[in-house]
Amino acid sequence: MNERGVVFDLAIGAFAIAWAAIFLRLAGEVDPLVSSALRLAIAALLLAPWAVRAARAGTLDAPVRRSATIAGLLYAIHFGTWVASLALTSVAASVTLVTATPLLLAIIGVLRGRDRPTRGHAWAIAITTLGVAMIGGADASLSREALIGDVLALIGALTMALYLLVARELGERLEPLAFSSLAAGVGALALGLVCAARMALGADVLAHLDDAALGWIALSALVPQAVGHTLLTRALRRATPTMVGLATCAEPVLSTLLAIPILAETPTPLVVAGCAVTIAGVLVGMRRVA
Repeated sequence: MNERGVVFDLAIGAFAIAWAAIFLRLAGEVDPLVSSALRLAIAALLLAPWAVRAARAGTLDAPVRRSATIAGLLYAIHFGTWVASLALTSVAASVTLVTATPLLLAIIGVLRGRDRPTRGHAWAIAITTLGVAMIGGADASLSREALIGDVLALIGALTMALYLLVARELGERLEPLAFSSLAAGVGALALGLVCAARMALGADVLAHLDDAALGWIALSALVPQAVGHTLLTRALRRATPTMVGLATCAEPVLSTLLAIPILAETPTPLVVAGCAVTIAGVLVGMRRVA
């Protein structure tokens, strides 16, 4: 894949994942673990043909399966915590905090001595961090509920950073569609077991799960998951985790813009300014993708 192909994957991937918050908000008050489990399960089924093909070709060896299992467990934590945060705060605040991923990856890169951010990427991280801070700060709240949502979103950011690192370790052996199918399947199973345990304890986790909600969850599996996350995973074959994380910083901007006509959430002037700064940072990072 050439540099232009990597930029394409990052741009379309970022646009696709930006729809996640919109679709899940439209799904209503469905339990976050249930919606996350269904999203991953549907995505795993959509991508299953590529996993089957890879298995028949013998490319899904033990190390790849092990990495996909770890990635799937990270997926379960990422989506479980992030979707839960959406119920506690606004789209802008939740998506902003969960995109702390590039900053975390940069810190991890420095500590590990591998995939350290270049000077250009360091500037891009600084600019995008300022931008997303402006977006989230405009919607900040000191309520107990909002603080819990903030912590959940940050946990989501950390687990996504670790997911990118796990996928990156496979290098050229990474088959994005097959890997994404396996990881999504493991994540769905893990979340499904948690939901089953809660049901056994008497929790009505299936409340509010009607046909309309299921339709929106299916869309979140198709667009943000099967398309968005798969393209971002594929980009890891040529781009560093930090670069992929930087691309995801466009998510709060795009989600905020989409929320205007769809969810009737009008951004404040500070949010608009933060969006502009964030996009500027992403563009600076895109000048060098690897």
